[in-house]
Amino acid sequence: MEHRHDSADRDGSISLTSAVAMGTGVMIGAGIFALTGQIAGLAGPWFPLSFIAGAVVTAFSAYSYIAMSNRWPSSGGIAMILTKAYGPGAIAGAASLLMALSMVINESLVARTFAAYALRPFDIEGGPLVPLIAVGLIIFAYVVNASGNRSVGLLSVLMSALKIGGIAVFGVAAIWASWAGNGDTTATDDFAPLGFVGSVALSILAFKGFTTITNSGGEITDPHRNVGRTIVISILICALTYLLVALAVGSSLTPAEIEDARDYALAEAAKPVLGQTAFYLTVALAMVATASGIIASVFAVSRMLTMLTDMEMIPHSHFGMSGSIRSHMLIYTVVIAGALAVLFNLSRIASLGAFFYLVMDMAVHWGVWSRLRGEIDARGWVILTALALDAVVLAAFTVLKWQSDPMIVAYAVVGIVAVFTYERFYLGTWFGDQKEEA
Repeated sequence: MEHRHDSADRDGSISLTSAVAMGTGVMIGAGIFALTGQIAGLAGPWFPLSFIAGAVVTAFSAYSYIAMSNRWPSSGGIAMILTKAYGPGAIAGAASLLMALSMVINESLVARTFAAYALRPFDIEGGPLVPLIAVGLIIFAYVVNASGNRSVGLLSVLMSALKIGGIAVFGVAAIWASWAGNGDTTATDDFAPLGFVGSVALSILAFKGFTTITNSGGEITDPHRNVGRTIVISILICALTYLLVALAVGSSLTPAEIEDARDYALAEAAKPVLGQTAFYLTVALAMVATASGIIASVFAVSRMLTMLTDMEMIPHSHFGMSGSIRSHMLIYTVVIAGALAVLFNLSRIASLGAFFYLVMDMAVHWGVWSRLRGEIDARGWVILTALALDAVVLAAFTVLKWQSDPMIVAYAVVGIVAVFTYERFYLGTWFGDQKEEA
């Protein structure tokens, strides 16, 4: 029997092109502009390879999502996957909520990155303008999303085409200019295995935008065919883009310079080899990329929260507001993202998002492998490989953060435990009745 958790307004209004644009929009907005400096700070001169490792881990992880989405495409697809695996209980509810929270965290990360780049031409770093501009961008994303699916799809296509083309030009030009000038500034010594493996946690975060596609699966045209294709195309585009830009940044700046400019690394990389004009163009490109990433992410997370509400896995209050549940979830999403953008810096936001996402991802793989792989005819060894890779990366990242910033580890543990405890209290059981739910 088919198991559908679709929203009431499922209409297949998102084309394959728009879906790819949404997925790459979220990934490139976060991965290139928000995380390049963070990853370089952990992986050192080998940081371009961290993006490749992240793409490999993501490819294994995507297998579970593609197999499930091909069978049961749904708006709010991750909630559907977890509920099919564990039943409508606290495990599914908590893991789904962790996914939603990681997406909201990503929105605040990208919004602060937008602000950091916007302020670079004025030589302003930090200060109260950063959260103020970040909140303004989040509000803009709300306005676009409130106007409907087709507005989001069209804007995503236009912005993705602009930024992917612009980033490609930047990468090729920076590498060419560096080779024609002083050569590669990247050292090849001081390889730290723990730092490199830990950096892959952030690289994975840079690719997690493919889940935006899963969460909007029920609204993609011909979803049984196009959801999987969209995920594969998006990951391939982003992997090539990330590698190109990482090589360009590494050829322009030393690892120490990249870490110093971690919040705006691409803009700084443009200066030495391409001049001040390229610096301003890179800043503009970063603002376009991060803005489109916010818009696509708000679109996906609001639909996932709507799905969880429809499934009665999280409580809902109108707080006196009129309109649909989805319109309320848009508001809740931007309010939480705005609060996080004010309270945390980029490094802590990225770390918190990585912890939440990896725990959720492992819950998905275990549930699909242990309960559903026969039903969807999936290869068990691929799913177990994804689970093992997630575990290794999470362990390394936890050790690194415990050494450098133990409080963010504490915040993550408290947050994860609180989510699972609350869902257990709210739903009254860890596992729901899967047959009754179906």
